[in-house]
Amino acid sequence: MTGTGSFELQPLNSFGVSARAERLITISDRQQLSQLHFRPQRDLILGGGSNLLLAADLKGTVFQVRLAGRELMRESDRSTRVTLGAGENWHAVVRWTLAQGLSGLENLSLIPGLVGAAPIQNIGAYGVELAESLLEVHVWDWQARRQRTLDRDACAFGYRDSRFKSAEPGRFLITALTLRLQHHFTPRLDYAGLAQALQETSKNPQAPSALEVSDAVIRLRREKLPDPAQLGNAGSFFKNPVLDAARAEALAAQHPELPLYASQHGRFKVSAAWLIERCGWKGFREGDAGVSAQHALVLVNYGRASGAELAQLAARIRADVWQTFAIELEPEPRILPPLPALA
Repeated sequence: MTGTGSFELQPLNSFGVSARAERLITISDRQQLSQLHFRPQRDLILGGGSNLLLAADLKGTVFQVRLAGRELMRESDRSTRVTLGAGENWHAVVRWTLAQGLSGLENLSLIPGLVGAAPIQNIGAYGVELAESLLEVHVWDWQARRQRTLDRDACAFGYRDSRFKSAEPGRFLITALTLRLQHHFTPRLDYAGLAQALQETSKNPQAPSALEVSDAVIRLRREKLPDPAQLGNAGSFFKNPVLDAARAEALAAQHPELPLYASQHGRFKVSAAWLIERCGWKGFREGDAGVSAQHALVLVNYGRASGAELAQLAARIRADVWQTFAIELEPEPRILPPLPALA
């Protein structure tokens, strides 16, 4: 579908905020790509709209990705390669892989959005990241005007980060992912709360099935996070800051109750939710823009909040945490236009 004019994007973003674009193009066939032109400063590639805050109208074209496809290729008795179209629903394919007897994605259940968005910020939950299962990302390279396949190393994955998000934003349109999933399940239960949840629901909590882990993750996410279909939101709005050991130890000495989690290279993740709640923002509401009473990391639209109002609230929270703890919070979703730098 291609159209010109003024297109309302409210139904296409999980915050449910009103914003308009000059043009909307739906991409359902890779053959379309050679006929299209993308302008990074004006245009937007849109999947499920679950990791996006539109704080103003867009001056250019929105490319809506709806590329479908699910393919299995057995590699051995241990693993199968799974290739997924970028327009597939992420949670639906997680449950589909479990139904095929494949494991590796169960901890990533119920993450909203489409497959194509998953590698952009290397989605992660309950101690697992996408990069651990990913083999290849298939893309359309706007600069080279051709299709390419990037292996995992070429994607430069980091914590909620990738080449697609930081190093070369706007260069690639993701068309599909190829993952390696396992036939024999090894549970990952080291994340706080997951093992406890399985104690209550699994027949064998010490050796649960992949489906039981997925079910437990779904229940935990529903308890902690509001449903975007009922209350506009984009899930966790800020990343957990990562600090060097000396800074983390000094902060923990000042605040012994602060949750810290070991990260890579001797660094530590700090709970952004704790920082925000300590500053008094949990449950805050001003008009229809607010912070969830369920989880301090979630900004919510109670009905008619504008994207600009939600962005202003995010900026106030960020400034408060900086002034209180000298820690800079980094947003997870893409904000258009971006938040101003901290003073």
